[in-house]
Amino acid sequence: MRSMKVLLFADPGIDDSLAIIYALLHPEIDVMGIVTGYGNVSVFDATRNAAYLLELAGRSDIPVIRGASQPLSGIHTVFYPEIHGPQGLGPIVPPEDFQADVSPFELMFEIIERNIEDIVIVDVGRQTTLAFAYNLRPELMEQVKEVYLMGGAFMVPGNVTDIAEANFWGDPIATSVILNKAKKVYITPLNVTNRAIVTRDIATYIFNHTSSPYKYLIPAVTNYYAKFYDQVMPGIDGSPVHDVFTLYYLLNKDKTYTIKRDVRIAIVDGSRGQSIADLRMVYKEPELEHYIAMDFNYNHFIEDFIRINLREGGELA
Repeated sequence: MRSMKVLLFADPGIDDSLAIIYALLHPEIDVMGIVTGYGNVSVFDATRNAAYLLELAGRSDIPVIRGASQPLSGIHTVFYPEIHGPQGLGPIVPPEDFQADVSPFELMFEIIERNIEDIVIVDVGRQTTLAFAYNLRPELMEQVKEVYLMGGAFMVPGNVTDIAEANFWGDPIATSVILNKAKKVYITPLNVTNRAIVTRDIATYIFNHTSSPYKYLIPAVTNYYAKFYDQVMPGIDGSPVHDVFTLYYLLNKDKTYTIKRDVRIAIVDGSRGQSIADLRMVYKEPELEHYIAMDFNYNHFIEDFIRINLREGGELA
């Protein structure tokens, strides 16, 4: 099968780092570039973390492009080191002398233009940079066939407020730009990602059975993340890997229950970031190409996660 060309937007962050690892090890994903932004950590830490993950795998040939440092609203962003660690990778800290090799912002458009027939955009962070892209080069961006967003919570609790998920809450204006301008958008909300749980035992199993460049990192960051989830989702003995699920969904829609609905995002303060869709049994036929993942085959997901993470730079362990 031909590899899928993916331009990945991320803000690593623990779950973003696991998504980057998954994408790099996956035989059917060709990472064309990583566009970083603020979110879990500052844009500078996110950029450094992305470049460090690439260097660990000997993939510094993949360009890292630094994106937005704050939301379109200009609201001050608060980071949460107790969730992702002081620099975003939990207990893992890149060497003090490590410097990210940052590519020019314009390279993002060059990558998209060169691969416009088959490139897919996956954004697992705040959507500010991607919204900038749609505003700066609409004639190009509107040709992109598919965009995947990790975000939202439909009729389930949020994770940053009682109604809002962190990515959509972080910059609802940006998310609205993408929903209104992108040709086709697939959304993986908390409805599914909260149940995409990697347990401590699974992380340990991967550690014991692989020699990949990420052998030590996977259990370290999973256990760190799980300590936070022990407080907010007690009893799961692990952590949801929200961003990994979005990449899994990209290639496994047949294992996922998806609905098509028009989606909009609340922007005003009282309900900021709330994702809204008509989920009644009788609803108005959608006008836009918005697809929401609502359920999935967990056993297949976790088998896939293990299988991919047992790869060693392209060869199964």
